[in-house]
This record gives sequence, C-alpha cells and structure tokens, in this order.
Amino acid sequence: MRRLAKSVTVVAQRISISMAKLREIYLPTTLKDHLVKGHPWVYRNHISEAVHLSSGSWVKVRCGGWTGYGLWDANGAIAVRIFSDRDLPTPPWFRQQIQAAWELRSALRDQGCTAYRWLFGEGDGLPGLTVDLYGDFAVVQTYMPGAEELLDWLVKSLIAIKPLEGISLRTQHGDRADGDSKTQLLWGKPAPQALIVEEHGLKFQVNLHTGQKTGLFLDHRENRRFVEGLSRDRDVLNCFSYTGAFSLYALRGNARHVTSVDIGKGLAESADQNIALNHLDATRHQFITQDCFELLDGYAQEKRNFDLIILDPPSFAKSKQNRYAALRGYTKLNALALRCLAPNGLLVSASCTSQVSPEAFKDMLATAGASAGRRVQIIHEAGHAIDHPVPAQFPEGRYLKFVVGRVR
Repeated sequence: MRRLAKSVTVVAQRISISMAKLREIYLPTTLKDHLVKGHPWVYRNHISEAVHLSSGSWVKVRCGGWTGYGLWDANGAIAVRIFSDRDLPTPPWFRQQIQAAWELRSALRDQGCTAYRWLFGEGDGLPGLTVDLYGDFAVVQTYMPGAEELLDWLVKSLIAIKPLEGISLRTQHGDRADGDSKTQLLWGKPAPQALIVEEHGLKFQVNLHTGQKTGLFLDHRENRRFVEGLSRDRDVLNCFSYTGAFSLYALRGNARHVTSVDIGKGLAESADQNIALNHLDATRHQFITQDCFELLDGYAQEKRNFDLIILDPPSFAKSKQNRYAALRGYTKLNALALRCLAPNGLLVSASCTSQVSPEAFKDMLATAGASAGRRVQIIHEAGHAIDHPVPAQFPEGRYLKFVVGRVR
C-alpha cells in the first residue's frame, strides 16, 4: 500500500525521465545479433565495471546501430533487462503489454479455468515480473529489485483490465522460483486463507499467502490432464505430490489406486480436502508423508511395483554451477522409480530446473534406465502451456520439462 500512495506525478517524474538524461551503456558489437533477435538480458560481465547505478534506473543500451531501453540491476549476473528497442516505456505502453497477455489467455477462460499465469515476465515482454491469477485475486512476483519500480504501473493496469478484489506481492529475488518469500498486500483486500479455484472441471483449495509457488503449480495444468488420460485401471504413485493435484486427475481418470507422497507437513490434510471437494473416492487414495528418495529406495528393495509413477520434484539447481549435481540427483531419482515400475509401466518425469536443457534431461533418462536395467521409450514430451509463452529468441525461458516414457 505504501508504494501505491505515491502520486502519479511523482512516479511520472521518476520513471518518465527525459531521454537526454538517460544513462547510456555501450556494449560489445559481438552482442548485436543477440540483441537484434530480441534477447532480453544483458549480463554484467559485458558491461564496464565503471558503471554504477541504483537498481530500478532506466538506461539506454547501445550496441553498434542497435538501441534498447531497460532496467538496471545493481546486483546479480543480469545487469540490464531490456523492455523495448523502440522507446522508453510509459504507462500506456505498459498497459498494452498486460492487455496483450490477457487476450492470449482467453482460451483458458473459455475452458472454465480460473487459475493461470496472467503475465510470464520475459515471455510477455515485461522482464522480471510475473502475475498469477486465482479467481479475483492476483499474486505478483518480482525477480529483481528494480522491477519494484514498476508496481504502480502494474497494479493500475491489472485493475483496469479485470475487476479484482485484491493484489498481493511475493518477492523472489533469488534463483529458485519456489523458495521462501514474503507476501505483501499491494491493493484491495487479502485473499481468503482457503480460496477455491477451478481447473478443467476440478476444484482446488489454495492458500496464496504461504507454501510453494503462489498457491498451485500452474505450469503443469495441461500435463495433469494428460496424466488423467493415462490412469485408468492403473496403480499410480505420485511423488512430490504437494497438495495432490496430479493425484486428483489420476483419480478422476479412474486409476485403480493412487498413492501420494510428500515430506511437507500438512499436505496430507490439504490433499484430503481437495479429494473431498471434488467428491472423488477417498478409499482409492493414500497419502504418505515421507522423503520420496527413501520411499522409492524402500519400494525397490521390497520389489513393490506400480503401473504409473509421477516424479515432479522441486528444482535441483540454483545456478549453472549446480547443473551437474542436479543431473546426478535426477538420475538417482529416476533410476529408483524405474526399478519400481511394472513391465510396460509408465514413467512421468518432470523438471523445473532451468539449468537442465530438454536434451540433457532426456539423456539423463537414458542414463537412469541403464542404471536400473531398463529402457525408456518416450511416448510424450511437453514443455510450457499457453500461459507460459517462451520467446523463440530466449531459450533460457524454457525451464519446464515433462516426459512420459514406457518402460521396457
């Protein structure tokens, strides 16, 4: 609320600075092709160490004959996030970006989905910002300190496009998108502790104030529906289940039995609430509160098998330096799961670690298969849904991998 108390005049004076006073930053011409294609990041190691600015300062970036406008960050590997290669952003321009993102998600609204990512940062042309919509409540996340200078513009744009009851902020200035964060009310009223949203005909009770992500793992919406179609008459094991979203789809898909596993406290109760909310058969579901690695290792030793195993762990790497450790972790996890699959069983394996490419992830599955004495036949592969668009010139934006394999 403090930020919104600023007058429009003060914000305009601070942001809409005259072109003549903008700090200009010159980049090596070797980066020109990169920038012309529209890549939104300028790394700090490409900028002179003599440049010292406060986070949130608008800058003009020059590279050969190319010019762009971006926000400066005083810390971190990314020094500038490019917003436009034409003009310095203004409130009307900003609202146009939000409106375009809103229109892109119209298909989800037509399908009755009331929870989705309204704004996906770089994917929608507004780097460092995301907005998740849960019914009439929006949750904003910022991934750089400088993005907070845009919150006034953002809030005004959101409420102008859709009637909302409340907008809150969860700051995320680290590399891990599902890490700890603080929630702050920006506008309106706080969301209720138990907010009900709908997704492809299923209802979910979400808490926007605590927990992982902003309340629900929205990026797996279409993947959950795909799993529903695979579940009939299968014994399903859902690892890292959180509040049981994949499990609900499997139950609706007439799975013989679903076992959900997560180490988090209170998640069993949340899963039970979601099952009851959708009038699904609770006798076909069991929640086990345990470390997934330990549970899979125990099942492998007991030679207990499942027809379908879902692996959707949290990110295993915070930086590129942790990439190989992450791959080792994924290999161990998937090898354990493969040892617990019945003949011709299905492995559903996902990764939200941006440092691991889709190619590296599939190579990991082959390595895990060799370790477990299995062969994985990939029958389906997916990435981001329509509310998580990835620019062609920004491969770093594709963090989600989702692979379904038949085990031979």
